Amino acid sequence: MKNPISRLLFIGLGFSCVTAQAHHSDAGMDEKVVISFEGKVSEFLWRQPHVYLSVETLDSGEAVVWDLQLAGINSLTRGRGWDAETFKPGDEVFVRLNPAVNGKPYGKLSSVERLDGTPLPTRPGQAPIARVPADTLDGYWLADRTRTGPSYPGGFDGFFYAHLVTTEAGKAAQDAYDPLSAENPESTCVGRPTPSAFVSTSGYLMEFDLDDADERIVINSEWYNEQRIVYMDGRNHLKPAKTFATGHSIGYWEDDTLVVDTRNFDDHRSPYQIGIPSGSKKHVVEKYRLIEDGTAMAAEFMLEDPEFLAEPMHHSRVLLHSPHLKMLGTDCDLASTTRLLKLGG
Repeated sequence: MKNPISRLLFIGLGFSCVTAQAHHSDAGMDEKVVISFEGKVSEFLWRQPHVYLSVETLDSGEAVVWDLQLAGINSLTRGRGWDAETFKPGDEVFVRLNPAVNGKPYGKLSSVERLDGTPLPTRPGQAPIARVPADTLDGYWLADRTRTGPSYPGGFDGFFYAHLVTTEAGKAAQDAYDPLSAENPESTCVGRPTPSAFVSTSGYLMEFDLDDADERIVINSEWYNEQRIVYMDGRNHLKPAKTFATGHSIGYWEDDTLVVDTRNFDDHRSPYQIGIPSGSKKHVVEKYRLIEDGTAMAAEFMLEDPEFLAEPMHHSRVLLHSPHLKMLGTDCDLASTTRLLKLGG
């Protein structure tokens, strides 16, 4: 380690980020500030839902250990080719990060380089994988990130900051929210209901499992291993008093388009990871249709919740048929997800 900590302030710079995925939680990070320094790896925690890189550096001659939050194993494995041995204690690195808003040595990693010049494993520079047609929606699907529209600082959080318009109740709840405490559902491995899985397809697989015999469709997501059953037998929604963590989904076909209608959600303190709650009035309608000879899927959703959202949110994207990938899952590890609580207090 050659130099003491070097603090650099940048406004609106777009570093090549190893962590920015649509699923990612960036609660409590200052997206407008970038700190950079050299240091030595003290720990590399290969866990879900977030991988952590701890780096020791010098600040005014004193040793300081920074906990740096990355994306999940799925995104780092699939997008970068990383694994549990990518970093070892003692490795010398140069890091850039978005620091915690309260000044504690915790941040979201923006980029990392080895000081010995050894390149980090990245996605191989090969020709794109051949597009494979699907006859039905059955199978694995991942967002075409070249067609998901603009990226937002803060990943998952920034996406919803940009799209949601709150009511007064929603704004008041958001203002009162402490993302750096146990009030944050993610700190206790509580997942986020739809449309979270849809938005998370930027880095996490969605699987459609069509079962005509049972007149239902199962939608699985790698993110927190969420599973939803979509009832296709013509039933109606249950009475509003009956609620579920993932809601109650019924579906039907409009020609070649699958329509999924979901209501009856449990109350959730922060389903969009930015402090706006949701409740039993929340309603989501998704539509899925094969396009481009079955190699892709046009997907869209409408989200409304009149108690907390002043107007409905609409979003669409293209998902690519991805039979070459496998579901990795996200078995949430409390030792990983509770690290953000170090920021509180």
